[in-house]
Amino acid sequence: MPEKEFNGKMIIITAPSGAGKTTIVKHLKKKFRELEFSVSATTRAKRINETHGKDYFFLSTAEFKKLISQKELLEWEEVYENQYYGTLRSEVDRIWSEGKHILFDIDVKGATTLKEKFGSKALSIFIKPPSLPILMDRLINRGSETPSQLKKRIIKLKEELSYETAFDEVIVNNDLSDALKEAEEMADAFLNQPDQQEYLPTN
Repeated sequence: MPEKEFNGKMIIITAPSGAGKTTIVKHLKKKFRELEFSVSATTRAKRINETHGKDYFFLSTAEFKKLISQKELLEWEEVYENQYYGTLRSEVDRIWSEGKHILFDIDVKGATTLKEKFGSKALSIFIKPPSLPILMDRLINRGSETPSQLKKRIIKLKEELSYETAFDEVIVNNDLSDALKEAEEMADAFLNQPDQQEYLPTN
């Protein structure tokens, strides 16, 4: 009897900065062995606790633009001036060739692009903060950015919050344990649905 063809899927987690998406992504990766994290490419500077090839592929602007011209990026955005982020085609090919589903932690616009490209093969989840003031407090308390960088982030997050309705699911991260449970249930339902059936959002 021939082996069943692998039906590669992707779970896309997105949110404004500070809304908690990275924590949720790490939880899902730990919970579901069939999920593999897609490492994004970026031109932003590497932070002290980050590793090239694990957290991001840290590239020069010239290297990034070369990937764009060679059509090696499935999506890319200039999130801030001269600060690019994108999804490598090679990462998607690598993970699916290993027989695993893909887990993304990417910006809002990039997430909408991937959802449009992959349709029902992708589950897009938007992580929403309880309120804008709470999100701003989280960013300030994180202390990982300069005042000018923080100002850019706050302007950006107001725009990103307007994209909420573009995603399959929305999780309000008021209580982290509840948010993790919700994300887990959504991922489980999506990954384990019969191949011929469409995922039905809970919204």
